[in-house]
Amino acid sequence: MNFARDRRAQLVAAFGQHWGAQPEIWCRAPGRVDLMGSHTDYNLGLVLTLPIDRDTWIAARPRADRAVRLFSLNLDARSTFDLDQLTPAPGRAWCNYVRGVASVLQAEGLALRGLDAVIHSTVPVGGGLSSSAALECAVATLFEALGGWRLDPVRKALLCQRAENAFVGVNCGILDQFTSCAGQEGCALLLDCRDLSCQPVQLAENLQIVICDTRSQRQLAASAYAQRRAQCENGARQLNASSLREISLDQFHHREAELPPEVARRCRFILEENERVRHLAAALATGDPPRIRRLCAESFAGAMHLYEIGTPVMQAMMDAMLAAPGVLGARQAGAGFGGCMVAVVDPPRLEAFSAAVREHYYGSTGTRAEVYPVRAAAGAGRMD
Repeated sequence: MNFARDRRAQLVAAFGQHWGAQPEIWCRAPGRVDLMGSHTDYNLGLVLTLPIDRDTWIAARPRADRAVRLFSLNLDARSTFDLDQLTPAPGRAWCNYVRGVASVLQAEGLALRGLDAVIHSTVPVGGGLSSSAALECAVATLFEALGGWRLDPVRKALLCQRAENAFVGVNCGILDQFTSCAGQEGCALLLDCRDLSCQPVQLAENLQIVICDTRSQRQLAASAYAQRRAQCENGARQLNASSLREISLDQFHHREAELPPEVARRCRFILEENERVRHLAAALATGDPPRIRRLCAESFAGAMHLYEIGTPVMQAMMDAMLAAPGVLGARQAGAGFGGCMVAVVDPPRLEAFSAAVREHYYGSTGTRAEVYPVRAAAGAGRMD
């Protein structure tokens, strides 16, 4: 079975059913998984991020008017709005990600055209793999193609982040949109969120990245996320810094006692996580299993006990991953509070690892996990 061919045929059929025509333009954007660097992005820190081959596709055709008509295959839902009347739909509507991107692009003086579109995504919603950013970046790429103008990947990422911050109301950092826009096939990205500089990291051939989905959804806009961001910002202010990135780990050790205990724990995790990002990038490039295992274990322990973004299902999945054959390292992914986790696996033992994780996790939770390998995919762009 050719999944891409069947997926394309499904979108073409839906397009004909809903819009009575054939699509003329195709765009896509990937999701992402952070291999190291939880919550470091909004602290202007370092992240090792992987654009993945779970992605969002949009099939579209231009319209002569200013209407935007959308159909989501995943949700079996339609939405229509006017480019001259861009206001948020009530609630947490999925179409607000599209409206938000349109609003921000128009505010930048970029000409937009009306369109009909069908959207399909293989990025799980609420799993911590950036389904919203994949949609935003695919939409921005579509408007770009229809409008006849071009954005460089970094600017496109920043505009999509602004759409999520200002229009949707989710105060995310730049990580998700940057990875989705600037991804390079075959490489992880070592991203410095302070200046948005980026280095590609070629993973060693003896490593396979595997997503292990707890099937427990999280909400990025939940109060716990906002609280931790505020605690980090508070800690930086008390240490007379504009962000935690301005503070070295040695400096923090000397002044840690000045902070409230909970704030100190949050800051310690971020500063230690920044150090782990550098070390894991080197370990993944050379294929160093003992170092990979140690760094991933330290990150998960910090996430559970210092940043407190863990849940019982995450611990159950961690236990399942570490007990499975072929595992070289395992940790949390995304913002935590459930969702997906990530493992580094010995490629010849992938099938045995996947089966063991599913069995162990089901025995612990009664939930059937999704376990699947991913590869590094290219960033947002047009499709042939």
